[in-house]
Amino acid sequence: MLATVTFIGFEKVVTFLVMLSILIVLHELGHFVLARRNGVRVNEFAVGFGPKLLAWSSPKTGTVYTLRALPIGGFCAMEGEDNKVSEAQQQREFRTHAEVSEQNFQAKSPWRRLAIILAGPGANFVLCYAILLIGALAFGVASDQPMPVVGEVLPGSPAAIAGIRPGDRIIAVDDVTVKSGKVLVDTIHHALGKKLDLVYERDGIRTEVYVMPRPCPAQVGKNFGCIGFQPVPAYEHVSFPAALRQSADGFVSIANQTFGGIALLVTQFSQYAPQVAGPIGMGQVAATVQDWGWGPYFTLAATISFALGLFNLLPIPALDGGRAAFIIAELIRGRPVDPEKEAMVHIAGFAALMALIMLVAFHDIARIVSGQGVM
Repeated sequence: MLATVTFIGFEKVVTFLVMLSILIVLHELGHFVLARRNGVRVNEFAVGFGPKLLAWSSPKTGTVYTLRALPIGGFCAMEGEDNKVSEAQQQREFRTHAEVSEQNFQAKSPWRRLAIILAGPGANFVLCYAILLIGALAFGVASDQPMPVVGEVLPGSPAAIAGIRPGDRIIAVDDVTVKSGKVLVDTIHHALGKKLDLVYERDGIRTEVYVMPRPCPAQVGKNFGCIGFQPVPAYEHVSFPAALRQSADGFVSIANQTFGGIALLVTQFSQYAPQVAGPIGMGQVAATVQDWGWGPYFTLAATISFALGLFNLLPIPALDGGRAAFIIAELIRGRPVDPEKEAMVHIAGFAALMALIMLVAFHDIARIVSGQGVM
C-alpha cells in the first residue's frame, strides 16, 4: 500500500479509506439497529480496530461505544456472538445451557437471527440509494453532455491499444480543437473505419496517437464508430423530485451492472477475472474518479456500497451470507448443522475465500506494476 500512496497521493488514499470505513461502519450499524429492536444486547459498537482510544458506556443499554486506533471499518459485538466459533456451533452450545439471558442473540428465533444477520448487507443497499440521492442534491446528476475526459476504457479496445487511460483529456481530433464532449463523441461516431489523429493530455503532457474506430455495440447505433472509452459525464442540478427519480434509476443501473458483471465472470471467467478489482484496485479507481469531481465520486461510493452488501451475502462462513446459510439450514432441518458437515463447509468456504482474495490481489498488483490502471 505504501507504493500506492506515493503514486496516487496521500490525501486521496485517506479520502478513500474514510469513505470505505463509513460504508463498513454503516453496514455494522444495520446489524446494531435490528439487534436492539429485537431485544439483543450489543456489548460493544466500535469504530475502527486495534487499541481503544475513547470509550463511552450507555447506562440504559449497557453498550460500550468505542473509537479505536485504526479507523478503518468497525464491528458490532452482540451478546452470544463471540466470532470464535461458527453460527451453528454457537447455537448448539446455546441449546446445552438452560439459563441464558433473553438478550442473547442465540436465544432469538431463527427468523429473528436471520433478519439481524441480513440487516448489514441490507443497510449497504439502502445506503447505495442514499448516497446517490445526497450526491444528486449536492452536486447534481449526470447530464447527456459529457466532458472530453476519458472515463472507463474497455480492455482490448482501440483506445486501450493506443495507450489512452482514464483521466486523459482529449484536446484535438484531426488538428481540430475539441470544444465539448458531445462534439468529441459525435466526431468519433461518424468516423467508422477512418483513422483519427487524437491528441490527449495527461499530467500536463500532450501525446498524439492514431486510432481506428470499430463498429459500436448495437445499442449505440448502426454504422457508428467507437474506440472503446466512456467519457466522464458533466453534472447538472435538478429538482428534488427529479433527484429522487434519477437516484432510483442510478440504483437500478448499479444493480444491473453488478449482476451483469457477475454473470460475465461466471460464464467467461478467464476473460473477465483480470478485470475484478479488490481494495488495492478500488483505491486506484477512487483516486482517478476523485479527479473528475465529487459527483462521480459519490456514484463510485454508491457502487462500492452495493458491491459490499452483495459480497457479504456470499455463502462463505466468514461472511454474513455464510452465517445466514447456517441459520437457513437450521430452519429447514429444525436443528443446527451437524459438526462434521459444518467442518467440511468451513474448509471449502475458507479455501474459496482465500483463492478469491489472492486472485483479486494478484490482478490488482499486476495492473499497477504494468501501468495499465484498474478501469
